[in-house]
Amino acid sequence: MAQDGFLKVSRRGVLAGGVASAAASRASIAFAQENSGASAVEATAPLKFTVNGEDRQLDLDTRTTLLDALREHLQLTGTKKGCDHGQCGACTVMVNGERINSCLSLAVQHEGDEVTTIEGLGSADKLHPMQAAFVKHDGYQCGYCTPGQICSAVAVLDEIRKGIPSHVTENLDGAMQPSNVEMRERMSGNICRCGAYSNIAEAMAEVAGA
Repeated sequence: MAQDGFLKVSRRGVLAGGVASAAASRASIAFAQENSGASAVEATAPLKFTVNGEDRQLDLDTRTTLLDALREHLQLTGTKKGCDHGQCGACTVMVNGERINSCLSLAVQHEGDEVTTIEGLGSADKLHPMQAAFVKHDGYQCGYCTPGQICSAVAVLDEIRKGIPSHVTENLDGAMQPSNVEMRERMSGNICRCGAYSNIAEAMAEVAGA
């Protein structure tokens, strides 16, 4: 009934209305879940590639990133998931000799490619020269970014040897030198929260000199 312009509602009516509303919401959610489950089609694709010198074959959801394929499907957890937006470099691996952020690349794009992760560079018994230099110069500190840093560092020195210029390269005619400025510019995409940048540069300089 209306009284003084307001609708009079009893406590019993409010409770009953709330129960009915909740029941209707649950029914709608259940209906949506049942129908979405029935109509959803999971798209998968086979993938054959070489990882750390070993031929691997996977059947993956086409949305799977290379990072997740390595970590979740091949259990190569040395490659780290940091920002997952291609900004920190923790997920850096080498594909056909070139460094990439594996979080930004779909696994199915790498059919037939050769992928090298930190596990493929060296082992505890036989360290890669860059790994040994990082240990010597304390370039790892907390260690989370280290796999990406090392993979990137190895690829950076290879880029310089091949004469691939960077933003700070001044002379494009002569042999390119692994100067401190050159290496720092190329490594700028790999973030170290511990701030071990000077130690990393020293490690790279030692390997470059060798």
